[in-house]
Amino acid sequence: MSTFDKVKQQAQQLAGKAKEATGRMTGNQRVENAGKRDRLEGEAKERGQDLKDRAEGTVQEARDKLRGQRDDDQRGDRQQE
Repeated sequence: MSTFDKVKQQAQQLAGKAKEATGRMTGNQRVENAGKRDRLEGEAKERGQDLKDRAEGTVQEARDKLRGQRDDDQRGDRQQE
């Protein structure tokens, strides 16, 4: 995840928390719910991006292992000749 995206999602969460607290303090359920929605949306985006990053890392590790095995196989073929 880019640093910008992470900061943006955390800012959304922080703004949501502030809006939620404002709604709670003023007794405005609509503002409180909007804040809760913003906070949860930011958390969901951050978690989704974290999962995507982990999946990309796993794919890259698998590619690296396959490349390593392929290189080992090619070296073995050359040694047998």
